Amino acid sequence: MRVLGVDPGLTRCGLGAVEGRPGAPLTMVAVGVVRTGSDEELGARLVGIEAGIEQWLDDVRPDAVAVERVFSQHNVRTVMGTAQAAGIAVLCAARRGLPVALHTPSEVKAAVTGSGTADKKQIGAMVTRLLRLPEMPKPADAADALALAICHVWRGGAQSRLAAALARATPKGSRA
Repeated sequence: MRVLGVDPGLTRCGLGAVEGRPGAPLTMVAVGVVRTGSDEELGARLVGIEAGIEQWLDDVRPDAVAVERVFSQHNVRTVMGTAQAAGIAVLCAARRGLPVALHTPSEVKAAVTGSGTADKKQIGAMVTRLLRLPEMPKPADAADALALAICHVWRGGAQSRLAAALARATPKGSRA
């Protein structure tokens, strides 16, 4: 399974793709960021993020896309920009018919490091180790995107299979 992870942001949108399956070594396919200038108009920034993600989808050809679930922060302006960038990522994937999963930051941290409270340095170190990279991916947004992809390979596939099994087992017209 090839997964594109997206760590949404208006200034730096982290993107990282991994390939693998649960229980087997993972391989990094690509890692980087889409950048927009803080002095640009919001619409232009969103168009730039969309173009960057579309290019990544063309180049990487993922089987699924994993996006960080936006959570409430104290800085409403920051959370709004993050949510807008996340929406662009979901839209780009959905337009192509790709499955999209949203993972919380603590879920990703727990999957990759074993602790839902890990810091950026710990996440980067584990991503580097798990993907057998010569150095830590930079900036942190890129490492976070790889962590999202790793989390989805390890957890998302099982969650999708469980949801599909439940859907098949639930009689049509009844509630689960």
